[in-house]
Amino acid sequence: MPVGFTEGLTFDERRSNWTGDGPRPLKWCAWYPAIDSAQEQRSRRPSWFQFGPVARDAPLRRATKPYRIIMLSHGTGGVAHGLEWLGRRLAQSGFVALAVDHHGNTGSEPYCPEGFLCLWERASDLSALLDDAQWRHKIGGEFVAHACVAGFSAGAYAAMLLMGARVAYSQFEAGNPEKSPVSGPKEFANLADEIPRLLDRSAVFRASWERRSANYTDDRFLAALALAPGRSVRGFSPESLSQISRPVRITVGDGDRVAPAAECSGWLHERLPGSEFEVIGSAAGHYVFLPTPTPLGLEEASDVFTDPQGVDRGAVHDRVSSTAVRFFGNAR
Repeated sequence: MPVGFTEGLTFDERRSNWTGDGPRPLKWCAWYPAIDSAQEQRSRRPSWFQFGPVARDAPLRRATKPYRIIMLSHGTGGVAHGLEWLGRRLAQSGFVALAVDHHGNTGSEPYCPEGFLCLWERASDLSALLDDAQWRHKIGGEFVAHACVAGFSAGAYAAMLLMGARVAYSQFEAGNPEKSPVSGPKEFANLADEIPRLLDRSAVFRASWERRSANYTDDRFLAALALAPGRSVRGFSPESLSQISRPVRITVGDGDRVAPAAECSGWLHERLPGSEFEVIGSAAGHYVFLPTPTPLGLEEASDVFTDPQGVDRGAVHDRVSSTAVRFFGNAR
């Protein structure tokens, strides 16, 4: 079945952008089943990623029942297109996959330390986008009232918040007893040092910081796929995790050095009753959940796109996508 693709920009009027001069932007893109006559083409835009062919803005394939929605959340500093491999395969299986660039924490715009610190805002991005009328009108068709969610790294953190996880501590706050071995991600190596300055100077940041332990549960989300959850999940309240009853599947590579399975994914799995846990072998690393690179991607970010010998990134994507289709298909 041909895969359609479209994108747009909407806003969450209930929250401010990080500069405080307008509403929070929600730049989104979607992959969906297109009509049989749709013509798929590969993108000609320069990119770090190899994208599969899609039919841009093609009409939605007619269906006898409303389409199911899968929301996608990228990793720290990433972009919605970074989960293209999953979104396109979900669309081929009859789902509508909807992804968003998380403001301040996405490569589609200048980075903001606020966006890297306030990861809980990502959950609200997904809830707000699920409410939004723009993408529904642009794609057309009918959609079920519920959705599922898949997130990579920091995106897995957002997915868990929607399931019912509550923040006890932000990863880099001074009072966190789970001391991080680093002071920030590679994009902001001294991110922890930014907190006092932002609390003093930014009303928008203070407001977000004060709601970090709020309840971001969204009962419309039926199940979550967490791909290589990062160290930020160690800041979740174990009590809140123990009360999550909706299906959660955690997948990680056994060669992950950024978020080692024993310290992150395994820790989360042990505190989630009934969660499924899969470790992908053959030395698969953290970034195996990003698309296969172009030569430009290899040149600009070889550390992200160079896999150990024996790791077939495309094969990993096929395996994870097939599992995701079954997992989300069974969610009720």
